[in-house]
Amino acid sequence: MQQWFSNPERPVFVIGEVAQAHDGSLGTAHAFIDAVAASGAHAVKFQTHLAHAESTRHEPWRVPFSTQDETRYDYWKRMEFTEPQWAGLAAHARERGLVFLSTPFSIEALELLQGLGVRAWKVGSGELTNEPLLERMAATGRPVLLSTGMATWDEIDRAMALVRGDAPVALLQCTSAYPCPPERVGLNVLGQMRDRYGTVVGLSDHSGTIYPSLAAVALGAEILEVHVTLSRSAFGPDVPASVTPAELGQIVEGSRSIRVSLRNPVNKDELSAELYELKRAFGKSVVAERHLVAGHVLTAGDLSLKKPGTGLPPSRLPDLIGRTLVRAVAADELITDEDVG
Repeated sequence: MQQWFSNPERPVFVIGEVAQAHDGSLGTAHAFIDAVAASGAHAVKFQTHLAHAESTRHEPWRVPFSTQDETRYDYWKRMEFTEPQWAGLAAHARERGLVFLSTPFSIEALELLQGLGVRAWKVGSGELTNEPLLERMAATGRPVLLSTGMATWDEIDRAMALVRGDAPVALLQCTSAYPCPPERVGLNVLGQMRDRYGTVVGLSDHSGTIYPSLAAVALGAEILEVHVTLSRSAFGPDVPASVTPAELGQIVEGSRSIRVSLRNPVNKDELSAELYELKRAFGKSVVAERHLVAGHVLTAGDLSLKKPGTGLPPSRLPDLIGRTLVRAVAADELITDEDVG
């Protein structure tokens, strides 16, 4: 994981965010790993919730979507996996060539994940001000990815001060809206973060489309985190804010193509020289519009521009008006400098 913080030739690091889309089903969670791996993404990310350690029964619903859970606490409880189950998910992800990530929402969850050997920490927007959690993450020396969806600049400053120096840090612009409309994505913040902190920046997107991610790459984002759903007909509050596995694949492919383009600037004159023969084939030349006899004084109506571009270029057309032909030329025949006096 640290290679993405030190290698200038690294690709854009794409994370498929499962979050709670598995709805408490271990089998579905494993299915997500296979789907994210098939997309070509680099990492799969879950969320590790331990209800007793992070919540009270007074926590309100963000979206009251679940009829089987009386409280938000009950929902978190249903989302829990055991440590062996988490270990199985981590092993499955690594077998598929993915970096396994999961956001801890408590010190206990962090300790569970640390025991699984996670290679980096993802901080959810709501945990950015959880200083004890940030300090524990930084102390491990592993990279920290900070989402900033609900944060002020002062809060980001404080979080950066806590973790920077002890661990590589990446900042993710994020807007905590599900789905996030285009006018609230905040692509402008990427440059502001880079200028303010001089660190790796990325986008954690909740738009449910591929467009903000691709635009972010064009603006220099080096990490993308995108919510994934196996189907737009699936159950759960994050489905409208998620992309399908096929769309995640488009983000991977598109980000790779955009990064290659950005890393290979072209010189227009050199490029034109490389394409000289193609330019001759597709360009146009000055030709006779009709059969013209020797001694004819050329007018604009006598000349036309047609392919190929192997004769006098269009820019020479005005120079030929009023000139006298020294020989007869046939219709569509290229006019040369030797044909006029």
